[in-house]
Amino acid sequence: MLPRIDHLVYAAPDLQSGIDTLEEQLGVRAAFGGRHVGFGTHNALLSLGEGTYLEIIAPDPDQPRPPQPRPFNIDALREPRLATWAFAVNGIAEQAASARSGGYDAGQVVPMTRALPDGGELCWKLTRRREAAGDGLVPFLIEWETETHPSATAPDGCILRDLSAEHPHPDEVTRLLSALGIALAITVAGRPALIATIEGPAGTVVLT
Repeated sequence: MLPRIDHLVYAAPDLQSGIDTLEEQLGVRAAFGGRHVGFGTHNALLSLGEGTYLEIIAPDPDQPRPPQPRPFNIDALREPRLATWAFAVNGIAEQAASARSGGYDAGQVVPMTRALPDGGELCWKLTRRREAAGDGLVPFLIEWETETHPSATAPDGCILRDLSAEHPHPDEVTRLLSALGIALAITVAGRPALIATIEGPAGTVVLT
């Protein structure tokens, strides 16, 4: 069984190109989600089934460049990539404390918002670290504070069939995941990679 995958983060140097690339591969066009005001990013979403979605995130040219680096190493990207993922929890502060006692610091719990195209706002909390753990293979924690999950309103037609990973040191990544209570298949490889198998109208695609 897959862990409680809230969403996959597909980072791109440009939002439109990221949307176009995934539409060509999957056969579903992601819809604009909104802007992360103050963080210099905007996104588009497509559903991967109930409770799970794929987020395409990219620099927002309509926002000033933020004083801090944009998340997921977006500023250095030259091509889109599956950067990391989010693990859904209830009681995020307690879950972060439990992970810390198990030997993994998930980071600070930060309140977040996203401005929606219709003028509304989404609210949630997530854990934020200065650097992604396990080269992005260890997820950040997320807890939604709105009734409607983004997967319920994003364009549908795709299903996440599998999530796995590769890493030069899988035992170390597995140790960090265990502190979060997560089991994820990781095999030895020369460089880190998050690997998602997604079934869509255009066929089955493996994203990395």
